[in-house]
Amino acid sequence: MQALAFLEIGKVGLIDKPVPEPGPNDAVIKTTASLICTSDVHTVRGVIPLPAGRVLGHESVGVVYKAGANVSLCKEGDRVAVCAITPCGRCEYCQRGYSSQCGGMLGGYKFTTQRDGNLAEYFLVNDADYNLAPIPRALSDEQALYTTDMLTTGLAGAENAEIPVGGTVAVFAQGPVGLCATMTARLLGAGLVIAVESKPDRKALAKRVGADVVVDPSQGDPVEQIKQLTGGVGVDAAIEALGHPTTFENCIRATKPGGVISNVGYHGEAGSLLQIPLPEFGLGMSDKKIRTALCPGGRERMTRLLRLLETGRVDPTPLTTHRFPFAEVERAFRLMETKEDNVIKPLILY
Repeated sequence: MQALAFLEIGKVGLIDKPVPEPGPNDAVIKTTASLICTSDVHTVRGVIPLPAGRVLGHESVGVVYKAGANVSLCKEGDRVAVCAITPCGRCEYCQRGYSSQCGGMLGGYKFTTQRDGNLAEYFLVNDADYNLAPIPRALSDEQALYTTDMLTTGLAGAENAEIPVGGTVAVFAQGPVGLCATMTARLLGAGLVIAVESKPDRKALAKRVGADVVVDPSQGDPVEQIKQLTGGVGVDAAIEALGHPTTFENCIRATKPGGVISNVGYHGEAGSLLQIPLPEFGLGMSDKKIRTALCPGGRERMTRLLRLLETGRVDPTPLTTHRFPFAEVERAFRLMETKEDNVIKPLILY
């Protein structure tokens, strides 16, 4: 099979690898469609050390090619989706309800970091009964792909924000995760969804998927703009969806006392420290809460996300800005690196 692999820091390429063989609890999926994630770009830049030849990617769907002897909930030929996070479901962390941390810090993130990812013609899924979800017939591969990372991560950001019904929330940055946080914050009952973004195309898309107001940080301090929109008090919750020290600090500054800061941004290239602005943190006594999340996985959550798509509650497909055949996946990856041509998500078809 062919796969897009990490070759060295800053370099990727298509390579040939054997089709994986499943263990008794695993399944091998024949890939039909993938998305490329900015996390892959961070990884190739050296944020996560990788051996040469490690396959990239964690957002793919496909058809079951082979299933292990102990797999009972799917069979060969079934059309399935799998989250970027593939927990075991058995370890202490999974049993405690923190399956994204399966086996230890960020341990549920197995694609690429611990073994080959799924930007490949075939890929292996560990603990298939726990992780594979059937894709409803009414859904396209493109729709189902968004459940694998962007939608579950954006929803985790909105869930952790604990937005009261009718409450106020600011979502900092309207990249793929931020846009999904914006649409799911509205779904969870936020009364005022404020998107923070300066790029014109993303500002328009934020309004399309659920933002009531878009604050442009290039037009002045976004925190002051948010306070003007909330009677001077700030929002009930702020969601950091970029992974940058400035937006993290602004989330704290924009949140009222007793509110929640929900971080789903990837701070891999932000250096070793994030700072908390102490006056706006009440010198540590503001009753503000900081929550973090790595996108939750597992069959049940994936099934619920697919149901939201099937019933039309949300539609993330406007985030797809480019389409490529798998033969041009290197070109798609470079586009995601440079963010040229207003790319948000490139879809790869096999």
